[in-house]
Parts: sequence; structure tokens; C-alpha cells
Amino acid sequence: MTGRGSEGVAAVGRPPAPGGGIDGGRVERLARDAEQAREVRAYQTHPDVVALRVERVRAQVDRLCWTGIVLGLAFTMANVQHFAAAGSAPWSLPWLAAWLLDPMVSLVLIAILRAEQVTARYRVRTGPWVRRAKWFTLAATYVMNTWESFAAGSVSGVVLHSVPPLVVFVAAEAVTDLRDKLTEAVNVAVGDAARHAPEPAAVNPRTAEPTAVHKPAQRTAARRRRDGGRTSFADYLARARHAWSPDVQISPAWVRGVTGCSRGLSSRLAAALTAELAEHNATDTPGGDPS
Repeated sequence: MTGRGSEGVAAVGRPPAPGGGIDGGRVERLARDAEQAREVRAYQTHPDVVALRVERVRAQVDRLCWTGIVLGLAFTMANVQHFAAAGSAPWSLPWLAAWLLDPMVSLVLIAILRAEQVTARYRVRTGPWVRRAKWFTLAATYVMNTWESFAAGSVSGVVLHSVPPLVVFVAAEAVTDLRDKLTEAVNVAVGDAARHAPEPAAVNPRTAEPTAVHKPAQRTAARRRRDGGRTSFADYLARARHAWSPDVQISPAWVRGVTGCSRGLSSRLAAALTAELAEHNATDTPGGDPS
């Protein structure tokens, strides 16, 4: 029995010095924090979470670009109406019909951009007529906005009425490329996250024991301890003492299995239980000789 106890001490390392050593509560707290941090990191580096972050950026880019495009088209609508009305009396039929010209062009442009939003997401290339229709609607909007300024020779008018259509044109071209690149970014991010995912098993260099890969869906021992209240070192030792039997080889892995303690605390518990059993066997031996 004494020989088995000595082997247990050698397996778990040097026992803590009497009356000193590391603060058990602090070690347990650090071990619990480490396991919780590992769980959070497992969620943060999961490929689906990484892809979701990029998708959120994509949604923000879409909203901002669409806001700029809609505001630009709203600005051009008044200019196009004035150009189409050609001095007609307000509220006359030609004056009212002139308000339909710009929405007719803008709605076609918006329909094309919406379709490109979906095709760019799934990396589907559109035909040449899609690009031609988009450029034609943008060019028509630009010409109708700046024609009167060009005819009057007003440089300031040309600049003023050129900015909104050109911004719409540039945004319409840029948003398509941005969606395509953001889709590529999602694929790259998912690939990087998958390559940096934990291996199926890792080896703890201190105990030379395989460590199971942490999965976010699993409840760790630290989480169970937190839900059930804090457990003291003496309580863990009592659990291990109750579960021990003469045919059990005491080791940190066995202690973790029967008590649910952390990896850092299991070595101290194994050493304490081994020393306690060795002392008990020494007192039970006739003459006090442990051999």
C-alpha cells in the first residue's frame, strides 16, 4: 500500500509545502477564468460567428450606399421635373406629367441595383445588357440634370447639377464591387477560422495527458461549479476521499473525473489525498514502520 502511495506522489509531482504554498482559492479562480475565457474564444473564433460579423458589415455598407443613392435620386427628381416641364404653368397637365420622368428612370435603375445585390452575393455574373441598362439610366439622369446649365453656359450650375448624378453613378458601380469583395471576405474569414480551429486533441505538457477539444455547446466543470456555488478545496478532497478505493491509482485525471475540479487544482488534490493515505497507512502499520 505504501509503495502504491509513493507512486501516486511521484505521478502527481511534489506535494505543497506544509503551512505555505499557493493560495488554493486563487488557483481555482484562475483556472475557472481560464476555462471561461477558452469557452468565449471558442465562440468568437467559430467560422459561423466570423461570417456573421462580415455579414453585418455588408448590411451596414448596403444601408449607407442605398441611403446615398436614394438621396441623390431625390435631388435629381426636382431638376428633371423642371427640365421636362419646360416652362409649363404650375399644376397644368404637362407640369404634372413632368414629375413622372425621373421616377421612371430611377425605378429602373433601382431594380437593376437590387438584382445586382443578389447576384453579387452569390458570385453570379450578369449579362452585358444589365450593365448597359444601368449606364443608360445613369447617363439619362445626368443629361437631364445638366442640360439647361450647359445650354446657359453656367459653370456653377453644371457643377451643382453634376455632383448628385455622378455620386449616384459612382455609388452604383462601387456597391456592386463591394458586395462581391465582401462575399469573398466571408469565404476567406471562414477558411481562416477553420484553419485556426483547435485540433481534435491536445496534450498538456505538465501532465502528458490528452485534453479533449473544448466545444462551445459543452458545459465545462467551471460553469457547473459557478451554477452550483463555489466549492472549497476541503469539499473536493472529501469527494475524492469518498470515491477512493484500494484498487484505484490516484492521479490528477482520476481526481478530475470524480470531483469535477479544474485541471490546475486536480494535481494538488491528488498530492494531498496521496499524502493523507500514506500517513494513514503508516499509522496503521505495527510499530509505525511504513514499510
